[in-house]
Amino acid sequence: MDFQCSNAVVWSEALSTYSARIVSLNKPQLVSLDDFYCNQLPALFRQRNPNSYITKSELSMLMQWKLTRGKWRPRLLDFVSSLEDDLVKSASQKAFQSMPDISKAISELTVLKGVGPATASAILAAYAPDVAPFMSDEAMVAALGNSKDYTLKQYLVFADKLQNKARELSLEGDSFTPSDVERALWSSAVGTKLLDTVPDLEPKMNTNRNSKRKRKR
Repeated sequence: MDFQCSNAVVWSEALSTYSARIVSLNKPQLVSLDDFYCNQLPALFRQRNPNSYITKSELSMLMQWKLTRGKWRPRLLDFVSSLEDDLVKSASQKAFQSMPDISKAISELTVLKGVGPATASAILAAYAPDVAPFMSDEAMVAALGNSKDYTLKQYLVFADKLQNKARELSLEGDSFTPSDVERALWSSAVGTKLLDTVPDLEPKMNTNRNSKRKRKR
């Protein structure tokens, strides 16, 4: 997916493959974790408004989703399991009340051990998908060219680019959020990786045919 593409149809098609891409990864519990993150958690946040928060157990499931969909770093789960539930609730409540100030919201969340800007962005994306996109490796590479700088400064640049892209695509009629843009980029990147891993059988077949012809000669 070319980030510069301004064709909303192309982006919509990429976004529509998201669920299928999740299934195609064939990772244990990812489908149920993704349903929790994309559907159940946002609904819980809405029920708790205007003083919404995330619990320790929900943060643990969000972390499992993040690590299963991306790179597995079990130590982050250990950090989350060591947190006090009251601290998680308090920090997340302050973060949500800071929105739409993404910078302040991220800073409120990263006081929690094991929660860096990327995990904080996942929390905010579930709470306010129309403002904060998840800082995934795939979307970072597409939008910024790399995925190695997991700082607040880099996230703000990333979020701004996805917000602008969402506004640009929404001008064509369909409504896009920054989180929609992230999922479309992720789906496209995963689809490309899957194609790259499919064995190219045709050249082998041609090689076999050629070798048979040579033996006949």
